[in-house]
Amino acid sequence: MSARTRIFQVAGVAAVGALSLGLASCSGGAAGSGGDGDLTTVGFVAVGPEGDWRAANEQNIQDTFTEDAGYELKYAPAANLDQKSQIDAFTSFVDEGVDVILLSATEGSGWEDSLERAQEAEIPVILIDRGIEPDDTDLYVTRIAPDNPQVAAGVAEWAAGEFPDGAKYFVLEGPAGVSVVNERNEGWDSVIGDDSSFEKLGAQTANWSTEEGKSVFETVLKSNGNDVQLLFAQNDEMGLGAIQAVEEAGLTPGEDVKIATIDGTKGAMEALAAGELSFVAEYNPLFGETALDAVEKALEGEDVEPYIIVPSETFDSPEAAEAALPDRQY
Repeated sequence: MSARTRIFQVAGVAAVGALSLGLASCSGGAAGSGGDGDLTTVGFVAVGPEGDWRAANEQNIQDTFTEDAGYELKYAPAANLDQKSQIDAFTSFVDEGVDVILLSATEGSGWEDSLERAQEAEIPVILIDRGIEPDDTDLYVTRIAPDNPQVAAGVAEWAAGEFPDGAKYFVLEGPAGVSVVNERNEGWDSVIGDDSSFEKLGAQTANWSTEEGKSVFETVLKSNGNDVQLLFAQNDEMGLGAIQAVEEAGLTPGEDVKIATIDGTKGAMEALAAGELSFVAEYNPLFGETALDAVEKALEGEDVEPYIIVPSETFDSPEAAEAALPDRQY
């Protein structure tokens, strides 16, 4: 595998504060559809504080849908990652009659009623990053995200090459019920799941958190007598926490335990450059312009692909990380 390999091509494109706190309006993006100089209103039902990747993604959306571009973006991050606060914000946007809704769901299920209500109000909905379950494409215009199964399969293919004789491994997962967690498991298992030379020691959520990643992996190392060769962390923060756990166990990350992560944040790239991480799969958060194009097409009644895949890259060496760091935007 080359040090820096482009693995994806484009295919065909919070905390919501309780309603008593109100929905904040933010500036953000491209030529809007409002007539007579009016701004096109966009309700952004967002996730909110959840690590560097989420911060970069949501800031990119806000920086894209600006008043100068003809848009009024109403940003509603979820209260403590609570789905009810997201549903309340979504309902408020429908009642208000915004022109379009962007949705990054904290949980995959439970959105049918809300999406049907938006459909009845003729308000197009675009999914940002996370999908819904069950995935009824009749209820939204498109989902815009990197290809999670393929991203995770890329990590697994690296692992298979790195450990030709197999390895004992553990998986640190994101929160239960989130679509990307299931998709990343699907991609990993498509490569490693049937390989009998790999022994799965278990999987546990660490909720995308550095602190929880450290705590969970400390327990994993102790319960297995430090006999763990490989960790797949489904995001960078959990992997960075695992580095601390490995070091405190008297082991050397990158040598005794190889850690692979997904996201490609600056912190992870620095850890890869230092040899503490062994592999980083980018999950590109900077797709505001793609979302803007999808919004404009939806408002004009044009056809939009039901899933727009965001191109991403992989990094498998300190040299690759060092080359990428000067231009890293998140």
